[in-house]
Amino acid sequence: MILISKYIVPRGYIGLTIFPFMFLKYKALKENMILVNHEKIHLRQQLELLIIPFFIIYSIEFLIRFIHCRKWSLAYKNISFEREAYENENDLGFLQKKSFWSFIQYF
Repeated sequence: MILISKYIVPRGYIGLTIFPFMFLKYKALKENMILVNHEKIHLRQQLELLIIPFFIIYSIEFLIRFIHCRKWSLAYKNISFEREAYENENDLGFLQKKSFWSFIQYF
């Protein structure tokens, strides 16, 4: 379910997914199929990890990467879940062929 909220989506981002919701900063972004696909990949990742473990792993991995590189944007872009989503966001058929826990290859 796609919801619009410029208050829930953090500054500097245009989308945020917290199962089962996809929050977009602006209504017009619903038409951006690349962004929607990126967020749908996160929905699948969250389901595969039964939601709560996804956020725990995501947070720990972000902290480790941030400590290592000391740059917020670089740490964020190198989280395995984000790497899988960014690498495959242009492939609108990715979710049909995505294998279970395929994000592991991005660690």
